Amino acid sequence: MKTTLDIHDELLIRAKRHAKETGRPLRALVEDGLRRALSAVPEQESYRLPDMRVGNPDDPDPLEHLSWPELRDLIYEGR
Repeated sequence: MKTTLDIHDELLIRAKRHAKETGRPLRALVEDGLRRALSAVPEQESYRLPDMRVGNPDDPDPLEHLSWPELRDLIYEGR
């Protein structure tokens, strides 16, 4: 299939030079480059939660002694 591409001049010069040096047609060089780009596994940046801690982590947990009903009442206090 034929198509038209707009390629930066310097990149095209380098590609033509490389094709000539390797004895391959420019078309084969472009096809190989496209195959490599399309088969490459993209790096996925893992998401990291922002550190939203407050207070001193060595202090005792002020909610640890509360039961679930007490926690619920505290959460919904005033509603």
